[in-house]
Amino acid sequence: MADSTPWPKGYRCAVVLTVDYNDIHGILTQAPEVAGRDKTLSVWRYGTQRGVQRLLGLFKELGVSSSWFVPGIVAQENPEHIQAIQADGHEIACAGYRHQDYDTLDLAAQSDDIAKGCEALAGLTGQRPLGFRIPAGNGAPGFIEALKAQGIHWSSSWRGDDLPFAHPTASSVIELPLHYELEDEPYFAFNLSPAVPPAQSRIASYSHTLGNLQMDFAGFHRFGLCYVLRLHPEIIATPGRIGVLRELIEGIQQHDDVWIATGAEVAQWWAETATAVAEDHPASVYERHYRDYVL
Repeated sequence: MADSTPWPKGYRCAVVLTVDYNDIHGILTQAPEVAGRDKTLSVWRYGTQRGVQRLLGLFKELGVSSSWFVPGIVAQENPEHIQAIQADGHEIACAGYRHQDYDTLDLAAQSDDIAKGCEALAGLTGQRPLGFRIPAGNGAPGFIEALKAQGIHWSSSWRGDDLPFAHPTASSVIELPLHYELEDEPYFAFNLSPAVPPAQSRIASYSHTLGNLQMDFAGFHRFGLCYVLRLHPEIIATPGRIGVLRELIEGIQQHDDVWIATGAEVAQWWAETATAVAEDHPASVYERHYRDYVL
């Protein structure tokens, strides 16, 4: 049955483990009012102090590859972590330079941020990143072409599908769509009282969260889709929650028809084998109706 799927021979579905490594810069984008509040910021520094190494340790133990999205400034502030991620064979992808809210930037500023982030990562790793994830907000019309101009081959920022797709205006850029239910943040982000940012949910049951993630994987596996897991070192890599991730990955590994690959590997396969995106696909609709929209 796997031969009828869009994946390499013998595989029924694809799994991509992605990590957003933002240190304190992610929360400063969401809640700039916490700047200078070291006790509050220590919640997000936990990822740098403990979470990165714990995630790398688990991935090495289980023998899985992953893709890490890192803002340029985080890479420059933590070069030893970039070296460790790269040394373990994981992909390092870009999330801009300063983890900005792209809704506040025009296309020129977004393009500058992409370029600066890519240059910072290239300076530390010796190679330009192939992947990109918008740190926050949305890309302006022309954003995908800006990614292509910087040598980006794949993105994981959009939603609206559960299979990869080529962007209509830059078919060499492949999108690996996200789903909120496949992220750790909606389940576990709550840390403070009052909540920062406001309206966060309370910490979910670990067992129920694991059950949700396992049921989603079962569905993605059944229908032959692309299961993109989005993780954060400060959230999933606590001593208790890392066990949730371990059990999830171990369960996935029990299926020998699942392709666990980096985003770059999946995007390359899709670019070489898939057909063009349909006219009624959300990406095509966006390009037809909003590309030239000006506020």
